[in-house]
Amino acid sequence: MPSVKVKENEPFDIAIRRFKRACEKAGVLSEVRRREFYEKPTAERKRKGAAAIKRHLKKLARERYALKNLRRGRPQL
Repeated sequence: MPSVKVKENEPFDIAIRRFKRACEKAGVLSEVRRREFYEKPTAERKRKGAAAIKRHLKKLARERYALKNLRRGRPQL
């Protein structure tokens, strides 16, 4: 859990803003939303498998795009 030490003479809203940013970086809110309802083990495996396939297809598309531009003599992004 992220923690923020309030500095002397620091306004409360700035400390809250720093705390929110720390929580966002740590992924606290997304973790809470993910754990809000029970997910069956098979549903979890299915979701993770679908995410892996999506990542793989995205990687392939990036490689194809880079290869296509390499053939045309354009710089890669």
